[in-house]
Amino acid sequence: MPHPLDDRPILRMNGAGNEILVLDLRGLGHVLAPQEARAIAAAPGLRFDQLMALHDPRAAGDDAFMRIYNIDGSLAGACGNGTRCVAWALAREGKERLSLETAAGRIETRRVAETQFSVDMGRPRLDWREIPLSREVDTRAVTLAPPVAGAPAQFSAVSMGNPHAVFFVPDAVAIPLETLGPALEHHPLFPERANISFAQIVARNDILLRVWERGTGATRACGSAACATLVAAARAGLAERQARVRLPGGDLHIEWRADDHVIMTGPVEFEFETRLSGALFEGAPA
Repeated sequence: MPHPLDDRPILRMNGAGNEILVLDLRGLGHVLAPQEARAIAAAPGLRFDQLMALHDPRAAGDDAFMRIYNIDGSLAGACGNGTRCVAWALAREGKERLSLETAAGRIETRRVAETQFSVDMGRPRLDWREIPLSREVDTRAVTLAPPVAGAPAQFSAVSMGNPHAVFFVPDAVAIPLETLGPALEHHPLFPERANISFAQIVARNDILLRVWERGTGATRACGSAACATLVAAARAGLAERQARVRLPGGDLHIEWRADDHVIMTGPVEFEFETRLSGALFEGAPA
């Protein structure tokens, strides 16, 4: 029996350098198993930071239910750069505005230019239990205990659908991301692991950022991390409530509005469309 994903179209895109795949499973009734996501990532040209799988909407008024996979097959709660790529893909159906449900809540998108989209990432979660952290702390300034050699002593914690730890540093480029990233991702303070960000405040509306993503590793961009960083910087008095966040793959504009919603605006780029082969999934569940 052929695998249900055999000959299924898949889009390769990027959002500010974040490597994204968009897989439309609406009408199919198939949910990717972790090993299927890993099999796709291993196919030539299909390595990804996040895979955005679209399913039939579960609530009236929504355009799709979205599952987000990291390259290790684990699920992410949110991916702002990937959501913009989904918005571009569905804009080909004539939809300039979208309502997408995710495990972390509902996300709304709006097209603002040909390849620029805004995503309402919702309200940040700032309580230690919601992020989550393993003990009660003031999430504005959390002491890293036990310490990690080479890492700053404190960080700010925010959830934007995913747990984020934001370390403010004088020189983000000098941080040994490949060493500190995995050590901090798995720190005992983070029962569900965490996305690790190193942020350099260039000006009150200009932030330089490098990110180690939970389940993915060093990445050229991370939209939810950019949102978490702006929130953390504003709470600490280091930045205004809107700023340009500069990542290795490109710039994002982040605004923490008065209604507590965080709006991310940035570019998308379509790279190519191909079709999956059922042979990729030999040994994976059908």
